Amino acid sequence: MSYLTETSSYLSSLRERATTQLTGGIQVDLARASTSDAMAVLYKLASSPDTAVDAMALLHELQVHQVEVDMQHEELRQSRVELENDLIRQTDRFERAPAAYLVVDETSVLCEINAAGLRLLQASSDDVLGHPLTSFLSAPSRERLRWMLGQAKTQGSTETVELELQHMDGLSRMIYASADKETSSDRFLLVLMASPSQS
Repeated sequence: MSYLTETSSYLSSLRERATTQLTGGIQVDLARASTSDAMAVLYKLASSPDTAVDAMALLHELQVHQVEVDMQHEELRQSRVELENDLIRQTDRFERAPAAYLVVDETSVLCEINAAGLRLLQASSDDVLGHPLTSFLSAPSRERLRWMLGQAKTQGSTETVELELQHMDGLSRMIYASADKETSSDRFLLVLMASPSQS
C-alpha cells in the first residue's frame, strides 16, 4: 500500500471517528450538508465543554483538508491547461507537417489525414476520409500496402516501400511509404512522400 493511500485512508478513518464521537454516534453526511449546516454543527459541538476540544480538532482538520482540495484543484486545472496546449501543438504539427501523414485502420480505411496528404492524393478530406487508401493505389501497390500494415502490426514499424499512387485524372506517380503501429489503438500512422524524381 502506498504512502498516499495509507494517508488518505487514515484521514478518512480519523474524520469518520471524529464525526461519530462528536455527534454521539449519529451518522452525519457532511459531504451532502451545506457549508452553513456543517458550520452550525461544529459551532454547536464547540459550544459544549465536553466536545469543544474535539470539535476544534475536527474543524482544523477540515480546514487543512479544504486547503489540500483547493491545491489539488489548482494542480488539476494547471495540468488540464498544459494537456490542452500539448494537444493543440501536436495537432498543429500533424496538420502542418511537410510530409503526408495518414492514420488508417487495419483495412487501410483513412481515419485522419493532414494537409500534405490531401495535396499528395489531390483530393479533399470529404473524398478520402472513410475510404480505403488502397482505392488510390495500383493493384501491386495494394498488396504491398497490405503487407506493410501486416509488418507494422507484428513489428511496430516498417521499412520504407515504394507505392504507385493513381490519381482520379488517370495519372500515376510513385511515392514512398512507411508505417508505424499506434500504441493506443489498432490504427497505423502512415508517412507518404513523393519520389524525388516526381516531387
